[in-house]
Amino acid sequence: MSIRFKVILPYLLLTLIVAMTGAYVVTRLVANSLGERLSNQLLEAGRVVSGTMARQESRHLDSARIVAFTDGFADALRDGNLELLSMLAKPVTGGLSLDSLIIFDARGNETLHFIKQSDGSLLDVSGKGNALALSIVDDILTENNPNSLPKRQIAFDPVDNRYYYFTSIPVASEGQVVGAAVVGTALNTLVPLLESTAAADVIIYDSNGYAIASTLGSQGMTGEFLETLVIPKTLYDDVIARDDSVSGKTFEVDGRRYSLVRGPLKVAGDRLAVFAVVLPEDFIVQANLNSRNFYALLYGGAMIAVVLLGYLITRLIINPLYQLVRTSRAIAGGDLNQRTRIKSRDEIGVLANTFDEMTENLQQRTLELERTNKLLEQMDNTKMRFIQVAAHELRTPLTLVQGYAQMAEIKSAGNAELEKYSRGIQEGTTRMVEIIDGMLDISRIDNDLLEPMYTDVRLDAVAEKVRKVFQESLEERSLSLHIDGLSGIPAIRADKDLLYKVLYQVIGNAVKYTPDGGKIIVGARILQLDRGNSEVEVTVKDTGIGIDPQFHELVFEKFYQTGEVLLHSSGKTKFKGGGPGLGLAIARGIVNAHRGRIWLESPGHDEIKNPGTTVFIRLPMNGSNDAGA
Repeated sequence: MSIRFKVILPYLLLTLIVAMTGAYVVTRLVANSLGERLSNQLLEAGRVVSGTMARQESRHLDSARIVAFTDGFADALRDGNLELLSMLAKPVTGGLSLDSLIIFDARGNETLHFIKQSDGSLLDVSGKGNALALSIVDDILTENNPNSLPKRQIAFDPVDNRYYYFTSIPVASEGQVVGAAVVGTALNTLVPLLESTAAADVIIYDSNGYAIASTLGSQGMTGEFLETLVIPKTLYDDVIARDDSVSGKTFEVDGRRYSLVRGPLKVAGDRLAVFAVVLPEDFIVQANLNSRNFYALLYGGAMIAVVLLGYLITRLIINPLYQLVRTSRAIAGGDLNQRTRIKSRDEIGVLANTFDEMTENLQQRTLELERTNKLLEQMDNTKMRFIQVAAHELRTPLTLVQGYAQMAEIKSAGNAELEKYSRGIQEGTTRMVEIIDGMLDISRIDNDLLEPMYTDVRLDAVAEKVRKVFQESLEERSLSLHIDGLSGIPAIRADKDLLYKVLYQVIGNAVKYTPDGGKIIVGARILQLDRGNSEVEVTVKDTGIGIDPQFHELVFEKFYQTGEVLLHSSGKTKFKGGGPGLGLAIARGIVNAHRGRIWLESPGHDEIKNPGTTVFIRLPMNGSNDAGA
């Protein structure tokens, strides 16, 4: 039986059964998601708040008219008879459901101010504290119309430090507006009423986005708690201008999660503030408990069936796959003799057989590569032995040639032509000696025989010594060599002769690949490492033709040369001069022997723009700590 039928068919049937059961459960028990029901309840609570505010406004208007139309009240206000005004207003106000009554005269001055106490008595605070400034009063007086429509405002009363919902109407006498009557309900009285009618907690925000009243949690009206409910001014402006509600984020109060909806608090078309209705996320109690338990059992049984069926299927599928995994890990670990030994006619069997064939082929290729690698290693060793022997054998005759050339130069004193030939022979033999020394250095590096003799070395002295060697070539090709910052570097522990070879090779490369008139800068700095260790970083930066990024590592391999070797010039310090390709390999070998690091950076090769190359050399200051990053 094919593996597709072993896996797909039973799980397809089971998936269909579970899907049908799930669809039935969703249809029966969660027709509306908890989030939808929560949102709907919040929106309904918002509508209830708006309706309650409208009814409160109606009560305000009735109370304000009772006061304003009390017989003799308007005349007393017009005449400025404050004693009569208070005598008429106080008994009327005491019988009304008001928290505050404020009377303003025609000039906008506060003439009467009553605040109802918690025991129901009235407190006359007229002229006490800062006078309350209300824009709705200014609007009434500015219109100067006895039939002006009521004005509404939520404002802070500095006398008792409470926020109020105020309603103002004109007070008229003989057809003239003589003042304004303002009735108010404190928000700490109004908000609990809104909570009880809306069956939700309520928050009210002022025009700056600050929460000024709340029934939320155990700290609803405390200043510190209200500060945690602040909203951005931009959000307030957006909500106050909308005609619909805006859902907010969920938040936590007293260890309980809440969701809220914000909307404009509108009364008779006036947008007074932004309010929010808040409900706990767990307010909906799950119904149909018996049905839920039944379907929970149903799902439990289905899950058990899934587990059992999955176990049977894994016995058929996973065990061969585990065998494949174990075999692949053994092969990855280098044991190419491992085979899966899986015998079946399904897809896993085909995969296993194919895997075994691949392993067999890989084993054969690996054996061939090992034989080839051994052959290459033998050839490389033979080459290095030849180089070592050749270098040693060439040294003796070259030494003789150098000696005879020096004698010939002495004997040819006064003969300009013979002196020229003698100097040419000496220069050639010197160049040959350098190449032979390089070959011997490479031989020692490859055989791990290079052992630095550590002494205190001044980098500036070594660099100056290298400069002197190249001074004639620098002047001939108008190249400038600047040595900056090395004099400030303290002596480091290194092999002076080997360090000279490193700078000689690196600076020599910079000379060869920098066009005439270019510049070479040698700098250095100290880097502090962990555990109190430090390194010195020497940089050799040129304005030469640069190196392609793909060759940044290859140039440190022995005998590697960039570009067409046959096109190189013959002089070692000429532009693009030739050489055996050992310089940077020797430099890296010496730096590695000092437990340091060498690398280069260059944007690329360009013989027109000359992007240049920078070689970095890092060496331990004390000659012993590990190379840094």
